[in-house]
Formats: sequence, structure tokens, C-alpha cells
Amino acid sequence: MTGTHRSLTREEAAARADLLRVETYRLQWDLTRGDEVFGATTSVRFRSGTGRTFLDVRAVEVAAATLDGAALDPGTVVDGRLPLDLAEGEHELRLAATMAYRHDGEGLHRAVDPADAAAYVYLMCFMDAAPTAWACFDQPDLKARVEVEVLAPVDWTVLGNGAATALGEGRWRLAPTEPLSTYLVTLAAGPWHVLRAEHDGIGLGLSARRSLAADLDREADELFTLTRQSFDELHRLFGIRYPFGQYHQAFVPEFNAGAMENAGCVLFRDPMVFTSRVTRDARIGRATTIAHEMAHQWFGNLVTPRWWDDLWLNESFAEYAGTRVAADATTYADAWTNESYVRRQWGLVADRRPTTHPVAGVPGVAAPDAAAALADFDGISYAKGAAVLRQLAGRDDTVFWRGVTDHMERHRFGNATLADLVGSWERAGAGDLSGFVEGWLRTAGPDTLRLDRDAGAVRCTPHDPQAARRSHALAVATGPDWRTERLVVEGETTPYAAPAGAPVVLDPAEETWALVLPDPVTLAALPQVLPAAPRRLRASLWNQLRSAVHEAAVDPALVLDVVAASVPTEGDEDALARVLPWALRAVVPHAADPEAAAQVVHEVALERARAADPGSSLQLAAAQSGVAAAGDVDLLRSWLTGVPVADGLTTDTDLRWRVLRRLAVLGGTDLAELDAELAAHRTAQTTTEHARARASLPEPEAKAWAWSLFTGGTASSSYELEAAGHGMWQHDQVELTEPYAARYLREAPATASLRSGWMLALAAGAFFPVTSLSRTTLVGVRELAASADLDAGLRRPLLDAADDLARALALREAFPSTPSTPSTDPAPPVTP
Repeated sequence: MTGTHRSLTREEAAARADLLRVETYRLQWDLTRGDEVFGATTSVRFRSGTGRTFLDVRAVEVAAATLDGAALDPGTVVDGRLPLDLAEGEHELRLAATMAYRHDGEGLHRAVDPADAAAYVYLMCFMDAAPTAWACFDQPDLKARVEVEVLAPVDWTVLGNGAATALGEGRWRLAPTEPLSTYLVTLAAGPWHVLRAEHDGIGLGLSARRSLAADLDREADELFTLTRQSFDELHRLFGIRYPFGQYHQAFVPEFNAGAMENAGCVLFRDPMVFTSRVTRDARIGRATTIAHEMAHQWFGNLVTPRWWDDLWLNESFAEYAGTRVAADATTYADAWTNESYVRRQWGLVADRRPTTHPVAGVPGVAAPDAAAALADFDGISYAKGAAVLRQLAGRDDTVFWRGVTDHMERHRFGNATLADLVGSWERAGAGDLSGFVEGWLRTAGPDTLRLDRDAGAVRCTPHDPQAARRSHALAVATGPDWRTERLVVEGETTPYAAPAGAPVVLDPAEETWALVLPDPVTLAALPQVLPAAPRRLRASLWNQLRSAVHEAAVDPALVLDVVAASVPTEGDEDALARVLPWALRAVVPHAADPEAAAQVVHEVALERARAADPGSSLQLAAAQSGVAAAGDVDLLRSWLTGVPVADGLTTDTDLRWRVLRRLAVLGGTDLAELDAELAAHRTAQTTTEHARARASLPEPEAKAWAWSLFTGGTASSSYELEAAGHGMWQHDQVELTEPYAARYLREAPATASLRSGWMLALAAGAFFPVTSLSRTTLVGVRELAASADLDAGLRRPLLDAADDLARALALREAFPSTPSTPSTDPAPPVTP
């Protein structure tokens, strides 16, 4: 019964919501039935009108089902649905089933720790996954209280939405919850290492795998401190107490997302329990994620959108609040600058693709089902939505938060829509927001802003000429002293006289959402002016330069000149941590001489690392890219044998595997050495690094092994699968991997039988032939994406990857001194 199911449509959800009022789920999970399956018993109490509907359940076997004591036929379950004929009144439905553990980060996922072979399970119910773990009415607007009992191995600890009580002999009971949407129900069970604390009457908890105990202990002070600071600031902003009792943060293995906001028990991917030294960039990312998930407890959990196409509200709001709280209430006051380097391009790139979509669902064209809505959880839903909300808050912060609080109070433990939130803001004093909603939330794509010096104007080109016009209130900075003045850009042309020959930066503080491209005079001046520009302005300039590369509007040689000029004196590790890897990925392969271009990055990164304070985070950020760009095998091997990359920088586990990964790409190591390194220190982290390094080897056997992970011939964890995909495709191994481009077109569609949802798209993206820079590949991908029988979960990643490929080709064609593209002749098949 687990094989097929139909994704719930919006129309079906609306009909079921009209018919039902769900009151309580009582769930019993038996986790003692072995490694493959578990028992799940659901008792759900609900009221209904008279009509026909269905319960969602995707089980290995339904042992029994009753409705108000009368037996139901388990054989009627089709496509994951148990049909129900209901009379008006109160009902109790009971269903006992055997369910299968999943290994793709969704449903009840089971993972085995490579470090000690201990098993762990956790429940991820987001987007269609809940029915693989328990029978339910799976849609966000049928909230109910949840009571849970668990039978687990006697040496396990059980965690969940409510505080857990051990009853003895492996039996656990979780405290009943407030009304929750089904996608917010969670469970985490295994031999966890658990830490407890308290703040302002709220019980706090942290947990991670037993093998990470020492690392969690070391990180716990910062994690608890960030949690306390975020609670205080969120209480101040919302004016409403945290409503879900305990607050536990569980760091779990093989998790697909960064985190999931389950009420009272948030799941994080456990690489966020740092086991090696990390940059400040990584710590800011963790801090904003912690605050992001905490903001969800109000915006998303206390009040939940009615349907999936309004879930952008959850993510956009949490994205905005998470960065704001980290910047205002924690030690990471530079979180907004970090956000500029880390998130803004993610959103702008997504918003310029053919698959762009409005931030908010448009009436009449909303996501037809849950599977379709999942594809729209991207940089638009997060980064663009957050930027738009920040613009609204910038109008009047007091009114913004007064409206949010009104929204929370009106719909407490219920569901709401964008119209409800807009109504709260307007009642709070925001005025008529219809133009704002239409222009910024329901219009896809960014406007493009350019300085036209000859015309003495700023030109604004809308992404969609037929869409609502937007105005852009921004600053203009003029170098070299970077004085600023205000400008409102309205219509296609706004007068602005730029000083002759001076560099000019539009929107230097990134106050609006637009694609801003530097004019030729400013571009030419960047090697001189960017290194000395103020920190916030440098972030904006780097983003504009990154956009120019994406739009094929700047020569890669100029970008390398900017890198060479700026990196040796760069004092912002956000720039080093983000710009250098971007240059290696997006610029170096398209330079006239990629090997020489990589050497430029290598030399300036090492120069910066060796000039930095020994042991500093800035030194580490520079050194990481110095390693990634290295072309000297002997130098790399010296770093494995005790010579530090830079004085004061310890070659710990993470840095050591970065060196091994680069050696693998260059052919400076082999599988035997990688296997020996893994055997000497086997953890989840090193197992993943081993997979990426192995796939990076310039050997047919390595590529065949990586491909077998993609096509299902070799089992792996989700982290190993993704790592192998990224390792497989190397720009200096094109002759070796080019035949797999044709295989990707033939074999990728069949992966929909191996994976679903999040993992299907993730694997398709990781294994996309990014180094096959040919028109033949581009045409083939577009034809495949247009296939009517292609699984919907594959179409979006293919379209996005095709857009990236087209832009890489456009960059090479615009600047023909870049390397010639591979042959467009059809590639012969490869037999592993």
C-alpha cells in the first residue's frame, strides 16, 4: 500500500474542511518491530456533516479499521486513501497499521550512525509525508490536539511535540498538544544525548546522536544562549507568550532541510552540531536558523495558513524575523550583512528563472496540490518574501508589529490567509495595502535597474511589462568618497545625473528588491574602489557583480581582477566565505585559462589566510578556498603531513577532508587512501566526505560508482547521495563524465520510482551534468522537462538546471575568449 498515492488537491482539501472538524488524534507507535517496519495505531475523534470523504494512510498493511465501532474493509484503501461515508455527528475512527521506515529524510526516517552503529528515528511530516507514519486527515487547516504513546527499545529516549514521560519498560507518553496541523507533528527516538535547561518558565532541551555528545556539550552554551535571547526578543516583538509548553531542539541525522519548525520540538540537520572549527559565517547561519524556527512557533504554528500556497507567509516571515532577531538580540549583530552574501542571490536567481512565481498565491491560479506547492519553496518564498516584508516594516515598524500581533490574536490556534494578515495591518494603521500586495507579493520577477549615464537617468525594466508597476525607494552612492542621496525610481525612466567618470552604486543598502546591474564605468572601476568601500556597500557591490555574471554582462577576466585586488585586504569573512567559493564555481570554469584563474584564487586566498590573525575565523574562511583552488599535489600532500595551511591554523577533520577532496579531483590520491582515512575515523561527517572525494576521482570506476547511487544500484544515505552527485562532475574531467550527460537524460526519469518529494528533486539537482556545456545537452534537458509523462517532482529541478546551463553558455558566447565548449555530438553510452 505504500507504493502509490495521490497528492491532495486544493479542491479536495476545501471540501474536506467544509465537512469535518477534527478534535483529537491519539497515536500509538511501536518501534520494537525491527529495522524495516513499525506499528502505528491512530484513533481520531471528529465531527462531520453528511457526506463522503477519505482518510490519508500509506501503510505496508492495514490490519484493522473501524468507524464508530463498525469494521471497515482495509482492502478499500486505494492511492493512499481510505474512503469514508459519514453521517452528521461525532465519530471515532480507529486504524491499526504496519508502516515502513523511510530513508529519505521524510516520514518516519530511520538512520544508523556510522560511528557506533546506533539506530535513530525521527518524524518529518511536511508536505504529504505524514500518512506514511500515521493515518490522518492530512491538510494544514484541519488542526487537532495530539496525544502520543510510544513503545521503544528500552535503551532509547523518546522526544516529541509534548514533554515526554518515561513509563518504564520502553513505554513513553508525550504531553497532549495544543491544536496542530498534521505537518507539524513530530517524534524523535533513539539513544540520544540530551541536555536540559530552563528560561522564563520554559523548559529547554537539546539532543543529538550519542556519538556527538562531546560536540553538543561544547556547543550547548551558545545554543542555549541564542535560544534564550531569541525568546526574549520574540516575546517583545509579538507581545504573546510562547504557547507550546516545552521547547526542544533535536539535531537529527540525514535531515534534508536546514530545520523543521515542529511545535515544541524543532528538528535540525545535525551537521549544525559543529565537530570541527567553522567560520563565523557558519555560526551566523546557525543563529539565524535557530531564530527562524522560533519565529515559526508563532507565525506558522500558532496561526497556520489555510492552504500550502500561503505557506510562503511562514517562510518569508520567519526568514525576516530570524535575521532581525539574530542581528538585534544576539552577538551576531552583522547578521543582515551575512544575509546579503548568503541569501539575496538565492532569491534573485530564482526570481529570474523561467520558473519564477509570485511570492504569494494568486487567486485562481493557486497551487493545485501539495506536490506542486512543494516546488515553490525556494529563494522566492524565503529571501524575496523576507525582503518584501522588511520593506513593509520599514514604513512603520510599530504598525507592522501591531498588525502581526492582531493577526496572531484573532486566529490563535487556527488558520488564516494573506487577506486576513493584510486586514490586520490595515486596521493597525498601514493604510490601503492593495497596491503593495499586487506589486510586490502577486507579481513575479524582479525589475531591472540600470544607470544610463548618456541619458542622465535610471532605467527600470519590469520583468513582466504587463504586471503592476512598482516604485523603488533607494539610496544612490557615488564614489570614491561614497556620498549618498535618496532617489525614488518610478516608471521606466527616472532622471539622475551621475558625476562624470565616478563610480555609482544604485541601492547600496539593498533596500528594495530588484536586479541591479553596474554600469560600464562602475564595472571598470571595481578593482580600484571595491577593496576600500565600506563593508555594507562591499556586500552590495559583490551581489551586483554576481548578478552581472549571471546575466552574462561582465567579462570573467574583470571579475578575477576584482578578486585579486580585494581579497588580500578583505576584512569581512562573510565575503571570503561566500565570494571565493562562488568565483571558483561560477567564474573560474569560464575564464580563458581556467587553470590560471584557479591559481589566482588560490594565491590571493592563501595570502589573506597567512596575513590573518592566527587561528581566526577569517583565516579559516580564506584557507578553505585556498585549499579548494590548489593545483599543486605536493603542496596539498604537505598539508596532510603536518605542515599548516597557514600559521596557527590546525588541520582538523573538516580541513583534512577538504585537502583530500581536492587531491581526489587532481588525481593525487586514490580509493585505497580514502578508504584508509575513513576507517581511521568513521563518522557521519567523514562518511559523507568520503563519498564526495571518491566520486571526484578522475577514474571511470569512481564515476560508475557515483552513478550507481543515483540510479539505485548502490544504497547510501541521503547525505552521501548528494555529496557523490556534487563530486562526480568536475570541469577538468569533462571527457570522463561527458557520456553521463546522455545517460542523465535517459535515466533520470526512472529515479522517481526510487525517491519522492524533497529527495527526488535534491538528487536530480546534485547529479545534473553541470559540466556538459553544450547546446545538445541544453536542448535535451528542455525536451525532457517538457515531457508530459515526467514526474512533477523532476520538472522543476530540470527547468532550473537548464536555465543555469543556458546562462553559462551565454557567458561563454558573450566573451568568446573563454574556453570552447565540448563537442555537441551525441555522447556514446557508458557501461558501469
